[in-house]
Amino acid sequence: MFDLTDEQKMIRDTVRKLGAEKLTPMIKEMEENDESPQEVVDILGDNGLLRIVLPEKYGGANANATTLCIIIEELARYCLAAAQITAGTWVVSNIIVSNGNDEQKERIFSEMAKTNKTCAIAITEPNYGSNVANMQTKAVLNGDTYILNGTKCFISGGLTADYLVVFARTGPGEKAKGISAFVIEKDTPGFKGGKKEKKMGFRGVPMRELIFEDSRVPKANRLLNEGDGWKILMVDGNMMRVWGTGTMALGLAQGALDHAIEYAKQRIQFDRPIAQFQAIQFKLADMAMGIEAARSLIYRTAAMIDSGQANFNMIEAMVAMSKCFASDTAMHVTTEAVQIHGGYGYMEDYPVERLMRDAKGAQIADGTNEIQRVVISRYVLS
Repeated sequence: MFDLTDEQKMIRDTVRKLGAEKLTPMIKEMEENDESPQEVVDILGDNGLLRIVLPEKYGGANANATTLCIIIEELARYCLAAAQITAGTWVVSNIIVSNGNDEQKERIFSEMAKTNKTCAIAITEPNYGSNVANMQTKAVLNGDTYILNGTKCFISGGLTADYLVVFARTGPGEKAKGISAFVIEKDTPGFKGGKKEKKMGFRGVPMRELIFEDSRVPKANRLLNEGDGWKILMVDGNMMRVWGTGTMALGLAQGALDHAIEYAKQRIQFDRPIAQFQAIQFKLADMAMGIEAARSLIYRTAAMIDSGQANFNMIEAMVAMSKCFASDTAMHVTTEAVQIHGGYGYMEDYPVERLMRDAKGAQIADGTNEIQRVVISRYVLS
């Protein structure tokens, strides 16, 4: 499909080994507690994965989109929570790389280079999910400080992250024109956590409500100018869907296929492995076809981003296709994996029931698949 560099092959093999040997044994604890132990963050950080998008002077590698997809696919294949932590940190890091000034980069990235820090992005509000342009969280400038008030919801890792990029309305301007972006540290005065959600899937990274009550954010933490938040969200935030939720869905689908193949070879019914029955073989074939199609779409999109040759509208549509198709594929593949396992697939003793719950979340997170289809149809009709 495409050629990996020697460095990318090394990264892929390293992450695959970390997933199988280090991360998989911790999944049960993360699933039960809906928390990630510090050990997970340290495994990711000590192996350079959290900082890989940063400039080299801060211990990063300026990793491109293809490399990021490779890492997330392998992490999600074994441990979705680790993929979530990594992708969330990259989103914020990339936003600062692209939109931060020299002082912001030096201040934040120097700290990230010293210790293993995580990041999260805060966009969604209780009454504004898909209709994000109407968000109501407000930031009012008072001297050299913004006073931030409002509530964000469904924020993965939002309370445990060291840095967040928070989008808020500053005005002037209606809807998207009045939105600005701020970097907020977790010990910011007036910032606290609200309800912790009890999720169906995507467990291991706590999802919290974030509350800002007269939270004081230095003006120096605003990214670009007032009103530039929507541009940041559309250009940089949009890209996260291909190496974020889209590639996570691809990885967990591959993991489900791996488990289904192993089980089909070992499960004996009617005196032979069920893998010898054509009904099972056809299910596995369809699962494999869907995964390969999703993988091709995702990595083609990543290559287009890396080349810098495609226009924004095409990239936006391809990212939407990648996220939508990969997560729909993951839902189909994981459901079939449960079916192949029969009654055992419905039990928590086997990982495929967890993967099916995770796949459902991938169809909703980072913009529902209905919204992705709106973006795609708008492009093909233009």
